[in-house]
Amino acid sequence: MVKSYLKYKHSQSFGLIASNSANIIWTADSHAPGAARNTGAGRAVVGANEEVLCWDIKKGELLSHWIENKCKARVTKIAQSKADPDIFAIGYEDGSIRIWDSKIATVIVNFNGHKSAITHVVFDRSGVRLASGSKDTDIIIWDLVAEVGLFRLRGHEDQITGLEFLQPDATSVVDSTTNGTTSTAGKFSTQEGFLLTTGKDSLIKLWDVASQHCVETHVAQSNGECWALSVSPDGSGCITAGNDGEMKVWSIDSTGLYELSQQIHRPVDRRYLSDRGVLRRHGKDKALEISFHPSLDYFAVHGSEKAVEIWRMRSFDEVKKSLARKRRRKREKFGSMENLKEVTGQDEDEEKADDVSTAEISEFFIPHMILRTGGKVQSADWTASRANSTRSMEILVSTTNNQLEVYRVPTKDSHKTAKSEEIPDYTRIFSVDQPGHRTDIRALALSSDDRMLASCSNGSLKVWNVRTRSCVRTFDCGYALCCSFLPGDKIAVVGTKTGDLELFDVASAAMLDTVKAHEGAIWTLQVHPDGRSIVSGSADKSAKFWRFDVVQEEIPGTKRTTPRLKLFLTRTLKVADDILSLRFSPDSRLLALALLDSTVKVFFSDSLKLFLNLYGHKLPVLSMDISFDSKLIVTCSADKNVRLWGLDFGDCHKAFFAHQDSILQVLFIPHNQDGNGHHFFSCSKDQMIKYWDGDKFEQIQRLDGHHEEIWALAVSRTGAFVVSASHDKSIRVWEQTDEQIFLEEEKEKELEELYESTLTTSLGVDQDEEGGNEAVAAAGKQTVETLMAGEKIIEALEIGIADHYLMREWNDNEVTQPKGIQPARNPLLVALGGISAETHVMNVLQRIKAAALQDALLVIPFSTLPVLFTFLGIFASRSINIPLTCRILFFMLKTHHRQVVASKTMRVTLEGIRLNLREALKRQKDEMGYNLAALRIIGNQVQDKGVKNYIDEDTWEDREIRTLRKWGFVQVS
Repeated sequence: MVKSYLKYKHSQSFGLIASNSANIIWTADSHAPGAARNTGAGRAVVGANEEVLCWDIKKGELLSHWIENKCKARVTKIAQSKADPDIFAIGYEDGSIRIWDSKIATVIVNFNGHKSAITHVVFDRSGVRLASGSKDTDIIIWDLVAEVGLFRLRGHEDQITGLEFLQPDATSVVDSTTNGTTSTAGKFSTQEGFLLTTGKDSLIKLWDVASQHCVETHVAQSNGECWALSVSPDGSGCITAGNDGEMKVWSIDSTGLYELSQQIHRPVDRRYLSDRGVLRRHGKDKALEISFHPSLDYFAVHGSEKAVEIWRMRSFDEVKKSLARKRRRKREKFGSMENLKEVTGQDEDEEKADDVSTAEISEFFIPHMILRTGGKVQSADWTASRANSTRSMEILVSTTNNQLEVYRVPTKDSHKTAKSEEIPDYTRIFSVDQPGHRTDIRALALSSDDRMLASCSNGSLKVWNVRTRSCVRTFDCGYALCCSFLPGDKIAVVGTKTGDLELFDVASAAMLDTVKAHEGAIWTLQVHPDGRSIVSGSADKSAKFWRFDVVQEEIPGTKRTTPRLKLFLTRTLKVADDILSLRFSPDSRLLALALLDSTVKVFFSDSLKLFLNLYGHKLPVLSMDISFDSKLIVTCSADKNVRLWGLDFGDCHKAFFAHQDSILQVLFIPHNQDGNGHHFFSCSKDQMIKYWDGDKFEQIQRLDGHHEEIWALAVSRTGAFVVSASHDKSIRVWEQTDEQIFLEEEKEKELEELYESTLTTSLGVDQDEEGGNEAVAAAGKQTVETLMAGEKIIEALEIGIADHYLMREWNDNEVTQPKGIQPARNPLLVALGGISAETHVMNVLQRIKAAALQDALLVIPFSTLPVLFTFLGIFASRSINIPLTCRILFFMLKTHHRQVVASKTMRVTLEGIRLNLREALKRQKDEMGYNLAALRIIGNQVQDKGVKNYIDEDTWEDREIRTLRKWGFVQVS
């Protein structure tokens, strides 16, 4: 009989606040999910590996998390729709894009078009189109209404680092030409607009979306790559940033772009992007992000250091005052106007007239302040909470050490004179740092009842409730390397890199004692199976045995005493090299030590005499464990091998290549209730956890979910779940299910996954060869899903055409033989309720997602095209789903245009489709016109019966425009 095993599945993740692979988005309370009361501070939408988390930044609570079960790729980019704040576009590491509705935490649309990680996504102003850029250097425009990719733009030679839509309309152009400011209160532009892009190849490109070609190309940075792009809220200028603290300011000719969108022929000599000058940041590292404040004249820029720089845009009056002050100082320096004219060649009148237009860009943009953050900055976003005013602004910052911070930055008081100008102070008002470690988790330990989990890192020890995923205690400690709960689960002990043993009381949240135990780092510790002592192993080549004792300590200043737990050294075992791991056998008879010299030494625990030497590993043994019956010991090493040894004679039962990188920990299941006492888990730097059968020496299951190396592992006392901690800052729980798995099935599954990955990769290479180096290409990508959908269409067409001819022949014969027997139809159609062939084909086509339909149709060979056109003719004649019919017909005609034109047999079929489609579309047009007329009549009736508020709309709009004052780059020329 074939042996079956119970499957482990990922059930929950915690410990990660924000991963360092994605940006953050601030959103207001009213637009965020969750039924909690609004706090006024807003919510932070962040990427957390493959999940998207929504945090209440005031309370530090997790409100919701969005995850799709099939998705295992990391989140790399987040964008929020300007038209509908509940809609978010999430870009992933595998090149896919998912559109999420935050209210219901559900995926609306799934796009696949890029071959590598998404680096940028942005919505247009109306929220119906999405532009995405990737590391594969391509830009794709997506239609969110039709759920299809419109086209692919190629021109950059390296990854895309910035994307912005430019959609000038008539209102903004009139405003910009009249009073120097741009209004965003106008209606949305009906034009397709333009796209501004930057790449790591240091180029900035302006694309015309309507004609799908590049209008302008400039070198964005003079010293290498361009890493960031941001357009001002009014669209009149932009800033790019690169290496060595260089930022370049560009003005955008909005008037020219609007005129270009209205013309057919483009002026050859006109430029729409103008280089205004270079600004120098305080930090010399590469800039990662630039963000303009939505309503004030400020912008933030940051690199990978622990700082965010805030810059201010001066008003015209300030610039004039500054230039007048400089001119006065220059006059004082040269003594007289005659001397000034001799040196500069200009008199005072010329200088005044040419003042603002010839001023350097550094006169308009000045540093406001530098925010010093609690960690290296990953991303920043301005907030617009109700507490904000013109006197202060708030910025949300995520750092690479797993925390979120909100800073309040005061603005420059306009009433202050230049002489009294001081650097304002900023304050950190909120932070989300409790639910995660700042550094990598180095060790995990479960309590005896499996309810609490202890995790330790450099600087902190945290105790978690496993069921609720909440952090119940946080302690400050040294550089922790190992930890464990003492019997009773009320006290946790931590071994540090400095050689200290630190004791913490979980109930009172206090440190009890610190013992200087070793001269070197304590790499390992374990509680004796009898629960009365603990042993620690260190880099000082010794293992020390400690006894727990409760002593009565006198309270200072009183005569009363209080009981306190103390550690007392009882024995010391000296060995020849550093101890990396140690384990007691469950029967307390043996103690195994793993040394730096790649050997494992087994001692009798009572006499400490050497019992066995285990040789075989080529690199140091990093971890080991002993089975429940004290008969097997498993060791793992940096040589990527796992070895199983017998503890009776020290013989090696099996050595096998287990992982693709160093194996950091192995653990047996600590009981044998289901006959799995010799099953064990291993984790490695290759991001994998593997489940093994120690009797058959076979891999049972592979658990993949982490995105970085896995440092620590803990198995529950019952074996019901496993906990792992990784360099990606996440703690994952893998629960045992009732689902059975078989070894052969798991092997086949792995082979299928390998085949599918190589298949989709090869298809991507073929598409690149067909597309060549064209600047515009189709926005498609073959995946396993589209291949299967294409096969289903072909299968449905084959079944459908056979049944169609069969039923047509029977209907023809029924005229002459009315009582004829109906022929046997396809069993599939009978099972589906005796539906017709065209209904079956239409059902198959409708079940395919709109985003994957075009790629699925590409799978259909040209020889099957007449069959498809036959059914499209039936759909057109019977008016069955005309929009889908038209979409399939036009796409197939566009794809196979040359072959269709050369084929005489298809002419009759296509002529019939054309006539039927014209009639069907005319009927739908008449119906829509009738309905629209009826709606207008109903609207007029409602308007006549409704109550009208008399408001002077012109005055109202002027007041809104004055409050939304923006900076106009166009006038600074």
